[in-house]
Amino acid sequence: MTKTNDPHASPSPWTGGVPVDDTTLAVTDTGGSGTPVLYLNGSYASQKHWRRVIAELGPGWRHLTFDERARGRSRRSADYSFEACVHDVGAVLAARGVDRPVLVGWSYGAVVGVHWASRYPDRALGVVPVDGAYPYDLFGSGRMTRDDVRRLFRRMGWAFPVARPLGLAARMSARQHAEINIELNEVVAEIEPVLDGLTVPARWVVASGGNLGGEADEMAEQRANLGPALARNPGIEVHATVASNHSKVLSKDFRAVADAVRAVVALSSERR
Repeated sequence: MTKTNDPHASPSPWTGGVPVDDTTLAVTDTGGSGTPVLYLNGSYASQKHWRRVIAELGPGWRHLTFDERARGRSRRSADYSFEACVHDVGAVLAARGVDRPVLVGWSYGAVVGVHWASRYPDRALGVVPVDGAYPYDLFGSGRMTRDDVRRLFRRMGWAFPVARPLGLAARMSARQHAEINIELNEVVAEIEPVLDGLTVPARWVVASGGNLGGEADEMAEQRANLGPALARNPGIEVHATVASNHSKVLSKDFRAVADAVRAVVALSSERR
């Protein structure tokens, strides 16, 4: 693997594995000298979901996608924690010699993106959360308990082998799928200080309606919870609210996501 540390170099396209801890992450880097964009997947998703956004932005950008641990073509690990996923962002960027990308994250990836940008503001141009990173306390709301989540994933376990080739499930047990979901809900229940602390431009693309993981009223409540954070931090805004639901936003409203990336880069340029 060749690192591209020379700021004047124009790296070639590259696909391969990046070793991190006890795993190897499957990474695709389109190369080129354009502004780098790092795409962060949903909880059990793979990098294939970004193809329409990447095509819309086009070859003038440097696109980097990767599969999180045990998702897509990445290997299994002993650690599937949220902190491991945040750590992997920096590991992929370092391995590819990339500095100051735009982070674009969908669902779980949106939460990873805002956490990473909040911790390392000098290493990110900005962040585009796509229907995620909303403050919401699922367990405090009384809608579900942690054991409810575990029971739900046990019932869904039969479908995981079918869903994996579609990029909708990981190579994990039902219990591991459930624990990732539980931890995510614990993280977003405490995400308001992270949003308040963001100093890089952040532009949300907000979906509409319900989806497989949440009824329409629950999703509306989550999205509305972003409002107070927007009021407190003038650097973060909703770029677009689109008609598609959470599951379809990348395939149906990819143009809005691409436009939000362009907006973040324009804002970053104005600040220099």
